[in-house]
This record gives sequence, C-alpha cells and structure tokens, in this order.
Amino acid sequence: MLSAEVIPAAEKQGHQIFAYDINQRLPQIQRLDVAVYEDVRQAVQEVSPDYVFHFAAETNVDRCEQDPMHAYKVNTLGTENVALVCQELGTRLLYTSTAGVFYGDKPSPYTEFDQPKPCNIYGESKWQGELIVQRLLSKYFIIRPGWMVGGWEIDKKFVYKIVQQIREGKKELRVVSDKRGSPTFTKDFAKNLMELVPTHRYGLYHMTNLGVASRYDIACKIVELMGVRGQVKVNPVDSSQYPLPAPRADSEAMQNLKLELIGLNHMPPWEESLAEYIRHNKDK
Repeated sequence: MLSAEVIPAAEKQGHQIFAYDINQRLPQIQRLDVAVYEDVRQAVQEVSPDYVFHFAAETNVDRCEQDPMHAYKVNTLGTENVALVCQELGTRLLYTSTAGVFYGDKPSPYTEFDQPKPCNIYGESKWQGELIVQRLLSKYFIIRPGWMVGGWEIDKKFVYKIVQQIREGKKELRVVSDKRGSPTFTKDFAKNLMELVPTHRYGLYHMTNLGVASRYDIACKIVELMGVRGQVKVNPVDSSQYPLPAPRADSEAMQNLKLELIGLNHMPPWEESLAEYIRHNKDK
C-alpha cells in the first residue's frame, strides 16, 4: 500500500528505486526477506543506495499476538538487520513505525513527546524496532503513520472492506464506535514524506492526516461518499461485540507536532482525502 505511492513520489524527484519484498507482486520487485541478515546485507551492498526505506513488516495484529516469535523475528529482528547493515555501510535509514506503540488511554492525540507503552505484541515489536534504529544510527527518520488507507483493490484494511460490503448490497453495517484513530492516506503520506526527507532533519515524526475519527465515523462518511445515504444504515457497536486475539488501544489518535513546529505539516484533513479517494476509485 505504502510503497505503491512512495515509489512514484520519489521517482518524481529524480530518485532511482530498487524495490524488494518477500512477496513479488510485480515483476520489477526483487525477493528479499528482512529476517535474513545476509540477504539484507547483500542487497544493500550491491546497490549502495543513499537511503534505505524500510517498510517491511508483519502488520497482522492478531497474528502477532498469536505468534510472538514471528512478530519479533520480522518487526524487531528484521529492523535490526536493516539498521546494522545501514550502520556498517554508512547508509541513511527511513523506518515506518505505527500509532500502535501507544497504550491508548490519552484523551488527546499522542505527540512525538509522549512515552510509548504498547498494549499488544504488534505494537511492542514495532517499538523495539524504533529503539534499535535510535541506538544504532544517527542519520535516520522514524515515521509513525496512523490508520492506513490506500491502494484501493490492494487495500486489505478497513476502508476498502466497507466499500466492498456496500458493493455487495449490504443494507446494514455494524461498525465499532469506541476506538479512535487518525486516518493516514498513502498518497498524502508519500507527498509529505518526500518533502521531509531532503531537509535532513533526522529524527522521529508523526505523519497522519488531520483530525480524529472512530471506525463508525469513517464508515458513515464512506456511505455518504458512495451515494447510498438513506439506503445503507450504519449501526454503532461496542468493540466487545467483536472479540479478537489481540487487544486494541482505545485511541491511536496522533498529532503531527514536530512537522507543525518545523512548518512541514502538509497533511490534509482526513475527510477531504477520503472524498478524493472514493471519487477517484469508486467506478473501478
């Protein structure tokens, strides 16, 4: 989802991209498992890049909870492998983390100056990755996005699931209303990211769209934008109705405080980006 937008944004600035993934969705992607140190080292050494953008992660929160060894192998040790290679070769690193590093009990949005305290294995494995990057490197960006939206048909997350239910003719949707977060549209993220990177103002940043929403709020907006208001009813439900293996934070809302402080917070409100996203894709 993320690299599909970041790659063209980087190419637009004249960068040459070498793409790797454990799943070769496209022919130009070379296979690489970040959990294998020797393979990471060989890939980076062959290319000798100015930057490594490390987006690889196990993002299935419930799988992480059920298989902590897998979570730490991919998200923590995988990140350590990338950071160690960057340290050895003097390469700058950009690591995407998550709003899931926070416990979720803060009434206002989290900033970069709040202390992480993950409530599940996924968040813990990503936070440990952050600590490794900070310990091993001096020239790095750690970027925390929020609830990710992008890629339309390759989006396996909340927004496209709601769109699919509407397309299937569902007349009633049951949507959790007691969890809050900051939607993050991959296109906006990529654009803002490629404005931040050339500044060399290394460090930790939050990068989400403006505003806070519940899943219920987002679903109501999707119904409106899909032109089915009055035909599809959205019913708010408590998250206890959907017991899952991994606990979820009550709030993953974040504020891009550091971007604001340096005048680089160009992320639009989530409602505007959702409207553009639906308008651009709904007839596909």
